[in-house]
Amino acid sequence: MNGPEKALLTAFAFLGSVICAAQETLVAPPARNWTLPLFTKEGFRQMTLRGDEVRPISSDRVDISGMLVTVFSGDMQAKVDSVLSSPEATFMINARVAHGDHSVRLVRDDVEVTGDGWTYYYNEKKVLIARNAHVVFHAAMPDILK
Repeated sequence: MNGPEKALLTAFAFLGSVICAAQETLVAPPARNWTLPLFTKEGFRQMTLRGDEVRPISSDRVDISGMLVTVFSGDMQAKVDSVLSSPEATFMINARVAHGDHSVRLVRDDVEVTGDGWTYYYNEKKVLIARNAHVVFHAAMPDILK
């Protein structure tokens, strides 16, 4: 598991534990305009999770509106590695799966991927897009059709 994937898994596990604790108080209100910054053990920026609203649905499910996940290099340069955004997302904490029926956009220096009806599988480290997938490479790809 590489740094950004480990950071994403850690962030959602942390978010899940916070939501689980809130669920023990019977009804947890939604959090609005929330930000969850995560840092490496050395103190470097690793990831920032943002959302317009996070709603705990159960001890295993969290819904997020206006989700924006920014993954950083995790070192002194704090370079942005990737950005994942979606207007609506659901996180199933125990299954380690995130999904959304609406659009998703993943941006990196070398590629931009958009589509609708997406699922991210933590354990397999893959994203599936069900509809309207569109991929733009921002890198030279000589001899790709040979």
